[in-house]
Amino acid sequence: MTNQREASCIFCKIIDGDIPSYTIYEDENIKAFLDISQATPGHTLVVPKTHVKDIFAYDPELASKTFAKIPLIAQAIKAMDPKIIGMNIVNNNGTIASQSVFHSHFHLIPRYSEQDDFKIIFGDNTKAYTENQLIQIQDKIKSQLEK
Repeated sequence: MTNQREASCIFCKIIDGDIPSYTIYEDENIKAFLDISQATPGHTLVVPKTHVKDIFAYDPELASKTFAKIPLIAQAIKAMDPKIIGMNIVNNNGTIASQSVFHSHFHLIPRYSEQDDFKIIFGDNTKAYTENQLIQIQDKIKSQLEK
């Protein structure tokens, strides 16, 4: 994929410099900049410079170029403040998953304590599935990988 842009996309406009941002890292493939909402201090977005809607639109090359830089950026964020004790890396795909900008992006959200202003809640459905149901789900996914 080449670095294609979409004229109406806010992230493409940020990548092109038409909208200012607080850039913390940039190379020929990605741009990382502070999320204006700052869920916690240091909250950063990592976006590919190629406009892709979501994770389902990535090809292996774009994925490799994008994902390869996430640990580097995460390590720099963590190193900026000794109070950072963890980090959530979040990627929302589709409206149902709370994606609000339809240019794929990864949130790197530093965690300072259990009282900081960010929460993710996972329901526990351990008892809702039998072993047979889990095997059926496993087989369905594996069959898609074999195509």
